[in-house]
Amino acid sequence: MSAPPGNWEGQSTVRPPLFNGQYYSWWKNMMRDHIIGEDYELWDIVIDRPLATLKKNVEGVDVPKTRAYCTTEDLKKWEKNSKAKKWLVCGLGPDQYNRIQSFTTAKEIWDTL
Repeated sequence: MSAPPGNWEGQSTVRPPLFNGQYYSWWKNMMRDHIIGEDYELWDIVIDRPLATLKKNVEGVDVPKTRAYCTTEDLKKWEKNSKAKKWLVCGLGPDQYNRIQSFTTAKEIWDTL
């Protein structure tokens, strides 16, 4: 794993590491540790994606639930996804952000990067 050159005094515990297109392996490990340090369940969301919030329609086919049909548990899953996505997006420069801006899950962002 190659780290960025220069004198580093330490990393912020508040801001995620910034990925500027270089040193991806370093950024990936730092970002993983940052997200796990914030909330371990967020890392599960990044790796596994939020569990689907589906319901059966009148034909018996699984379709995404609308917000009106979501349970408190469903909403918590999507809240965790949003938090994980926030940490990933905040750690990206403009070029990388342009690649992932349309994604709705943290897993899609992580897999693309």
